[in-house]
Amino acid sequence: MSERITIVGAGPVGSLLALTLARRGYEIDVFERRPDPRRGGVAANRSINLAVSTRGLHALHRVGLDREVLDSAVPMLGRMVHALDGARTFLRYGQDDSEFINSMSRGALNRLLVEEAEKTGRVRLHFQERLIAYDFERQLASFSGPAGLVREVAAQVIIGSDGSGSVLRTGMPGVRASEDVLSSGYKELTIPPLSGGGFRLEKGALHIWPRGHFMIIALANQDGSFTCTLFLPFEGTTSFARLHSAAEINEFFDGYFGDLVPLIPELASHFQVAPAGKMVTVKAEPWSHGTALIIGDAAHSVVPFFGQGMNAGFEDVTLLDQLLGDDLAKSFATFAERRKPDTDAIAELAIENFVEMRDKVADPVFLLHKAVESELQKRFPGQYLSRYQLVTFTRIPYSAARRAGQIQSEILNELCAGVTNAGDVDYLRAFVLVRSRLSPLLREHGLQV
Repeated sequence: MSERITIVGAGPVGSLLALTLARRGYEIDVFERRPDPRRGGVAANRSINLAVSTRGLHALHRVGLDREVLDSAVPMLGRMVHALDGARTFLRYGQDDSEFINSMSRGALNRLLVEEAEKTGRVRLHFQERLIAYDFERQLASFSGPAGLVREVAAQVIIGSDGSGSVLRTGMPGVRASEDVLSSGYKELTIPPLSGGGFRLEKGALHIWPRGHFMIIALANQDGSFTCTLFLPFEGTTSFARLHSAAEINEFFDGYFGDLVPLIPELASHFQVAPAGKMVTVKAEPWSHGTALIIGDAAHSVVPFFGQGMNAGFEDVTLLDQLLGDDLAKSFATFAERRKPDTDAIAELAIENFVEMRDKVADPVFLLHKAVESELQKRFPGQYLSRYQLVTFTRIPYSAARRAGQIQSEILNELCAGVTNAGDVDYLRAFVLVRSRLSPLLREHGLQV
């Protein structure tokens, strides 16, 4: 196969796509506006740790990299919720220790994929080359290089994995796109490892400090450190706009995150220099025009609160690879039509999970529902799979997982009406509700229940 494909963007999704297509026999040119990540070229505001789960691991397995990725990741079995008074509550993700997500450095994964793509001998990498325009009629891409010099490149087949601000998407004829910027942004801080290399917090959990309209999460790294992310409104009474001086920053953290303060040296000074990142949900249509296609965040950027942004992008690569035929334009159109309902679903799920993590994990009704759900998982193994399990530990369509979550909410509301303790629930009734309402949907999507 001699057809050459141009990929815009060498992030994790673009690099995996290049590797996957090269192994099919295509010749690939990858253009990336940032420096080579193998030489330290990782943007400061793109460092949120990745939560690699089943969908992403499946895509990595297809190129033989899943074991290597897992070897450099830290497993997380659930959420450790830190209350304002310092009390901790552990909420398991799955039914048992066999179900977990994996905390991994974005930069480490990106470097691995770039390296493996180049090893194929079919991938040419062009760093510090920014796409500034694509002529869809002439099939010419214009790139601005490191010295500001512009060059035109013939690109009869082009795939944009160039992020939420995709230039290829912006110029695509007839495209309709919405960009919903969250009113909250984020800043990152680091908990260093203990002097001997140990962890200052439980490493096998995603730590959450929920405080209503804002929160901090912390994910472990293999060196014993934790990457902490503060999610906070940009404006308002409690917001980034009110945190400038060291006194203001210290008062804020002492008041809301007192148990975290001793773990972060020189917190105020580090906070002041950390960039504030924005989070955006992008929904676009169409994704393709002839032999031009957008994929990953360029087509469907989501906020990071379900840990599915990269996993969804990797699943894009899996589906596209399965659908590719000799007629690339037709393959691209089929891929876009089939995939869009599911990426719309995970976008909505991510927003819902943000509200859950930020506002609900300390709520008594929410905790009762979680306790009952845990009982349902134990009593009806393989028959009751939570929405989180379906999204994170299976590969059923995101749209089906969202519908299952809606059914589960209805079931939990009925079972918990007038109940204050999970032990008082009528589990015989629960069995009937699960079998009659949830099981048919799961069987429809290939799960053995």
